Amino acid sequence: MKKTSSILASAAVLWATGIGIAASADNVIKIGEVNSYKAQPAFLEPYRKGMQLALDEINAAGGVNGKKLELISRDDNGNPGDSVRVAEELVSREHVDVLTGGFLSNTGLALTDFAKQRKFFFLAGEPLTDKIVWQDGNRYTFRLRPSTYMQVAMLAPEAVALKKKRWALVYPNYEYGQSAVATFKELMKAAQPDVEFVAEQATPLGKVDAGSVVQALADAKPDAIFNVLFAGDLLKFVREGNTRGLFKGREVVSLLTGEPEYIDPLKEESPNNWIVTGYPWYGIQTPEHTAFLKAYQAKFKDYPRLGSVVGYSEIMSLAAGIKKAGSTDSEKLADAFKGLQVNTPLGPIVYRSEDHQSTMGGYVGRTKVENGKGVMVDYRYLDGAKYLPSAAQVAKLRPAQ
Repeated sequence: MKKTSSILASAAVLWATGIGIAASADNVIKIGEVNSYKAQPAFLEPYRKGMQLALDEINAAGGVNGKKLELISRDDNGNPGDSVRVAEELVSREHVDVLTGGFLSNTGLALTDFAKQRKFFFLAGEPLTDKIVWQDGNRYTFRLRPSTYMQVAMLAPEAVALKKKRWALVYPNYEYGQSAVATFKELMKAAQPDVEFVAEQATPLGKVDAGSVVQALADAKPDAIFNVLFAGDLLKFVREGNTRGLFKGREVVSLLTGEPEYIDPLKEESPNNWIVTGYPWYGIQTPEHTAFLKAYQAKFKDYPRLGSVVGYSEIMSLAAGIKKAGSTDSEKLADAFKGLQVNTPLGPIVYRSEDHQSTMGGYVGRTKVENGKGVMVDYRYLDGAKYLPSAAQVAKLRPAQ
């Protein structure tokens, strides 16, 4: 009897403990996040801070639907296979409610396919490839950041206005770079039929041989250059180009170069007068951004980068979607995100029903070296909704759901 009583007592304790754990788990929404922290720290460390700021604000206000948000992150080493492996771990072992993240386009596509196969909700924050919402789009995947197509479409009118005939192209040789150049060619040929592409340098991601690339571009004698390199590759390219005089007398149109993550490390070596997309945090005077900037600087004693905006907006989007759905069920979330409106530091955005792309826009301007560092000048914000194809066009690009 004593033994039986002991067993029953132990069982009661375990049962009670189990109820406590279940109750605790029921009071938390777990966000599983996958990213390339070790491979791309310049963007992703500020991004992590942006996510944390959003989490703190949401939880301090009582959470979402009465539940606190909890973030569980995993590093994918910038490898698509690792992205799928850690996503599976988050879903199967950590029992997360939703997935988010992604930086490189190839890892983003791997996570997009995972979401499709597992029928599990995934919000892609940063990967830019158009395939995430078009060719490889699926019911369970949505994307926050302006796509490759959107950003190139923002730059193309500026490039056309230069009235330069001979263009050279340089880009990282993977999905993002390839799609950016393909879109640039398409839009330029449509607007300027006599355009010529006289040189094309596709470099291994993170392993650019800047000397040979710059020399090959110079030998082609282009009138202008379209650049898609970023991070460490951009630094090497700019420094070598400055040394060899590649940019003298030539216009350069460049994706991402105005982002603090990539222009700040160049300091006084930053290029002058390039046409770029970026994030001039120091000059944005909207109420939404002013509030974000104040809160970010108070918490981290640092200025935000574009990654900070993406991380913050990513968590805010998930919170808004879960609140609207009243659930973390993937089917209900997929429905709730269609037409979802979210307030971000860059202003209000909408996740389009037709392709699951958000209408977040971007800043386009010129680079300039001021006080020993690169900044954006003469910039303006372009609404992302104006740089997306129509629902009819999307229907031809995206598989039927």
